[in-house]
Amino acid sequence: MSTIRILIAALTTLALSSPAIAEEIGSVDTVFKVFGPDHKIVVEAFDDPDVKNVTCYISRAKTGGIKGGLGLAEDTSDAAISCQQTGPVELNDKITQGKAQGDIVFRQRTSLLFKKLQVVRFFDKKRNALVYLSYSDKVVDGSPKNAISAVPIIPWH
Repeated sequence: MSTIRILIAALTTLALSSPAIAEEIGSVDTVFKVFGPDHKIVVEAFDDPDVKNVTCYISRAKTGGIKGGLGLAEDTSDAAISCQQTGPVELNDKITQGKAQGDIVFRQRTSLLFKKLQVVRFFDKKRNALVYLSYSDKVVDGSPKNAISAVPIIPWH
């Protein structure tokens, strides 16, 4: 019985600490494909899982065609990000004492096995701002393509 409780507690902790899941807002086609879905740019939104009232929007390339339709294509590393404060923000000690390498707040697979798009949050104590960096990484060789967005923490009325 205690093993089951430990397993449930571990899974709950993992679920609560997992990076956010994006909600698709919309998309536009960029290349027509005769077979399979078109290449497109997808716009998605996610709420920072650790900071209430901060929402980030990501636009990213999504490969179509037969391979894309089957989930076998590798998406390009092109992505943009914009994050906004949407209400009163309260920062906890974990965030204000943030790690120099940041905290992963979003991760999405962009190829079958080896590539993913990530968003990492940093806290800029001097400017009282949250900084979000999006980039793509790969098991062997990541991409230097990246985008950044900052959210100044301001009083909300």
